[in-house]
Amino acid sequence: CFDITDMAKRYPRGKNFVKRSFHRFFTTDTIAWFEERGVKLKTEKDGRMFPVTDNSESIINCLLREADKYGVQVLMGTTVMQVAGGRLQVEDGGSQVAGFIVETDKGVFQADFVCIAAGGFPKKEQYNWLRTLPHTIVPPSPSLFTFNAPSHPITKLMGVAVEEAEIKIPALKQKEKGPLLITHWGLSGPAVIRLSAWLARELEALHYKAEVLINWLPEFNENSFREYIIGFRDRNGSLRPRGRSPFGLPQRLWEYLLGESGIGDQKWAELTSLQQNKLIRNLVAFSIHISGKTTFKEEFVTAGGITLSEVDPDSMQSRLVPGLYFAGEILDVDGITGGFNFQHAWTSGYNAAYDIAQKSLN
Repeated sequence: CFDITDMAKRYPRGKNFVKRSFHRFFTTDTIAWFEERGVKLKTEKDGRMFPVTDNSESIINCLLREADKYGVQVLMGTTVMQVAGGRLQVEDGGSQVAGFIVETDKGVFQADFVCIAAGGFPKKEQYNWLRTLPHTIVPPSPSLFTFNAPSHPITKLMGVAVEEAEIKIPALKQKEKGPLLITHWGLSGPAVIRLSAWLARELEALHYKAEVLINWLPEFNENSFREYIIGFRDRNGSLRPRGRSPFGLPQRLWEYLLGESGIGDQKWAELTSLQQNKLIRNLVAFSIHISGKTTFKEEFVTAGGITLSEVDPDSMQSRLVPGLYFAGEILDVDGITGGFNFQHAWTSGYNAAYDIAQKSLN
């Protein structure tokens, strides 16, 4: 995605913030930055980008080499307990930064600048080490998760995938389209994961209980499919629905939907109005009640973090504490699945480093 306005639409929270921050460092800059350091990237058909090696260590090793090049010291297994300081100190009619104290379990560090890039936390208590700073923290909510429906019979179809389906939650008036996967616990796949991002806070408020409607044939709506199936039955009246799936759906799913519609071994021409109406409903508005969530591939993306109005999107510097910066998911920014959270991380990290470097030189 190489258009900033289009890219910003992929962020359920923070789209106006990233729209500004992307002007300094965007996707084209990310590609160039890695390729200049020997990591060539490729684009998958769904738009996601990976190193041509298909190995995430290519990215990790590149970052570590760059850190080594500039003598950056990385302290592993070190817990930060508190960040203090950074208050303005007035001298000779002007203002200057007093400096920071970073308390850890391995000692105390002093710094002229501090950039917090600690990622998101699933529980609000995990932000307590930041409470000494004057920033407002939006309580976290999980994002990017799958939908649980453990008692629903559709889970017997675990492993069945549909290349393109539309999924929506009518009560919240939000829908998404894309690949959908049936699992032993419920529903997964990009369409579900993206929908969970847009509705992270709303679903949390509902305790992850809601009715979900699935359109297995998203090129149709209920009315257009009703018109289509009349002609379809006229053309295929002597055939039996229990044969090969006529709409490109996986055979197991097709047979399951026929059973849910009360359709046995009769021919298309022999279907009753009730059977036809149930089939239409099950194909374009299949109802399933979800109850709970499961973290997607052990990832944990959070909605929540440092309030964006308190941070300058051009520099990532705090508007409240000079010399304090934030980058990545610690901010109240999160994107849908597909690499968008990575780009926010690259951008905010670059912008913060650029501003710190400029101030250090002055």
